[in-house]
Amino acid sequence: MPETTTDRASIFQAALAEHIQIIQALKDQQRTLDQIASEMVLSIRMGGKILWCGNGGSAADAQHLNGQLVVRFRKDRAGIPSIALSTDTSILTAASNNYGYEHIFQRQVETLARKGDVVVAISTSGNSRNVFLALEAARKIGAVTVAFTGKGGGKIATAADFLFEVPSADTPRIQEAHILAGHVLCEILEKELTVGQGTAAQNGVGIRSPLPTRPQ
Repeated sequence: MPETTTDRASIFQAALAEHIQIIQALKDQQRTLDQIASEMVLSIRMGGKILWCGNGGSAADAQHLNGQLVVRFRKDRAGIPSIALSTDTSILTAASNNYGYEHIFQRQVETLARKGDVVVAISTSGNSRNVFLALEAARKIGAVTVAFTGKGGGKIATAADFLFEVPSADTPRIQEAHILAGHVLCEILEKELTVGQGTAAQNGVGIRSPLPTRPQ
């Protein structure tokens, strides 16, 4: 067997073994996810919303989960109020240029968040300054603060009402666990907030409600 093939097999097997080990360890986090889900459901029922923030891959995770709440996860239903704070380049560059990169999420939280909203900060290290400041701002407003981190929780753990801590220091494995936890939350919210709405279907498949017709 060529050496490159052996190396690739080793990478695959090692990644799979690490992934399985970490995912199995998440069983201890069930209560935490249940509490986070309860806060999210309560917020939406009270007219609130969920705000997500993160950098790099964590920004992608925030946008991914936001999209599945606003549009759909498994079934067609009304959208769930949710905002990803990493998507508006004009706001991000203006805040960064005028106040500094560490304030790009804080400024949006101060502007958009209300008491009872849920603000979720995603950071594999737990030490990203801009997401820490976002949680601090959220706390002052009276929003519920949630942190998704890696092992140890980092600094943002001190600003979070609820901490989902992945027991790993390896960024790819942490991100894989974050998206799994996020999908669990999406499924719970979709089920509990949309009883009687839409038609259950596989992700990406289902009966769409017709778009409203334009008045003649």
